[in-house]
Amino acid sequence: MKNIVKKIGILLMVVSLASCSDDYLDTLPTDAVGADDAIATTKNAWASLNGIHRLLYSQHRSTQAEGGLGGIFLLSDHLGEDIAYPSTSNNTSWFGGTHKWVDHRNENSSMASYPYYFFYRIINDANLIINKIDNASGDPTEKNRIKGQALAYRGWAHFNLVQFYGKRYVAGTTNNQLGVPIMLASSEEGMARNTVEEVYTQINKDLNDAATLLTGYNRANKSHLNLNVVNGLRARVALTQGKWVDAATHAASARTGTGIALMSTTQFLQGFNDISNPEWIWGSNVLSDQTMFFYSFHAYISRNFSSSHIRTHPKSVYSDLYTKFPSTDVRRTVVATTNSTADNYPSYMSFASGVTYNRFAAASNKFWVKDPSSSVADIVNMRAAEMFLIEAEARARNGEDVLAQNALHSLNLMRRTDVPVKSVNTGQALIDEIMLHRRMELWGEGFRYFDLKRTNAPLKRDHTGTNHNNTQVGGIFNVPAGDITWEFMIPRAELNANPKMVQNPS
Repeated sequence: MKNIVKKIGILLMVVSLASCSDDYLDTLPTDAVGADDAIATTKNAWASLNGIHRLLYSQHRSTQAEGGLGGIFLLSDHLGEDIAYPSTSNNTSWFGGTHKWVDHRNENSSMASYPYYFFYRIINDANLIINKIDNASGDPTEKNRIKGQALAYRGWAHFNLVQFYGKRYVAGTTNNQLGVPIMLASSEEGMARNTVEEVYTQINKDLNDAATLLTGYNRANKSHLNLNVVNGLRARVALTQGKWVDAATHAASARTGTGIALMSTTQFLQGFNDISNPEWIWGSNVLSDQTMFFYSFHAYISRNFSSSHIRTHPKSVYSDLYTKFPSTDVRRTVVATTNSTADNYPSYMSFASGVTYNRFAAASNKFWVKDPSSSVADIVNMRAAEMFLIEAEARARNGEDVLAQNALHSLNLMRRTDVPVKSVNTGQALIDEIMLHRRMELWGEGFRYFDLKRTNAPLKRDHTGTNHNNTQVGGIFNVPAGDITWEFMIPRAELNANPKMVQNPS
């Protein structure tokens, strides 16, 4: 972290301002900006906060896989079993080593260091706001809105870091295993790793404080963090900690509000690329002039962007997963059932002319770009469907089977072209059913690695008839629950710069 802070410090605050506030730059040259000036007024502080929003869909460092938060989503899901590469030609592109469970265990790999760099960069920029906004000039209510969002970002970023680099949280234990350093101020001072329990205590404090400051805030757009987003983050954290009542309560609150509704089956087929979708609680609104080209999330996950990665290795759904859903479920409708050119490729999805797209059974059509020559598309960070699934899982794990069945049924009613029968499963069978729906509903949205780790489940890619192949997964079909390889290695650059840092077991 010391090494990262040195690199990102005040200079990156300037970059954030430069990308989001032309008015600010008109009055103060970027080379003259300091932390105090950046947060001196609420106007400037809003620009600084917008800089953090923009980090979520910006190009980072020099590796194409590091396209903001979308790169994190892809990293997580490539470590799971539900993204498959049916092509037998070796995938040597950016996420190939991740899919093989190699990169995140190499302390010199950019994929091992990217989450560390990305989330501590967000924390650093959030701290500049949190620690100076109280002294800024401007309306006190505005200051609360700015500080609340910065606190939410800091809590959320620490939450992601501890899941990647620490051992899993185990409810009912002391959780004194090593987590990550808690960074509450911008500093070049090397810091030791806090325990997992200490990190979660700080995460909850930040999110609770954010909820207080953001109560009553009506945001301008969904890229900003309001109380619904914070409650969604609190639901995720509580679910990971095994706090079932809190998880269910926060999830229900997150999906309740003006304009929030589950999308229809028709909307589900429209490409997951438009922030105006009523189900999106939080997302990144990517404008046409903000293309990330081959760094973009959609440059890897969409079905129709014209890149060699998409044309050669279309992302497919694990065959053991999608075949468990009926043909009347829209989540299966977006999966090609054969490699026919006429099968499941909707007429409204355009492909680039003059090039060949490889077609495979189980290729996913969930994500697509409106123009195959451009990777520009909005990115979803949180949906109401996730909140229904969190509530259902939390209720089921808490023994509240009827309430869990109701939450799951509310979602399924909006995913079927027929009328689904409400589940009558109870106990573990109900939990298993909910987790299956979670996998299919949230496919490609960055949850699978986290779900496997938090539930202490093994990775299993070797079911009969699997569309995984040895070349693509590098022989890694299964990883036992609790294995040391579930922890990312601390980046070598951080170890070299910080004598207090301790590496994870290898």
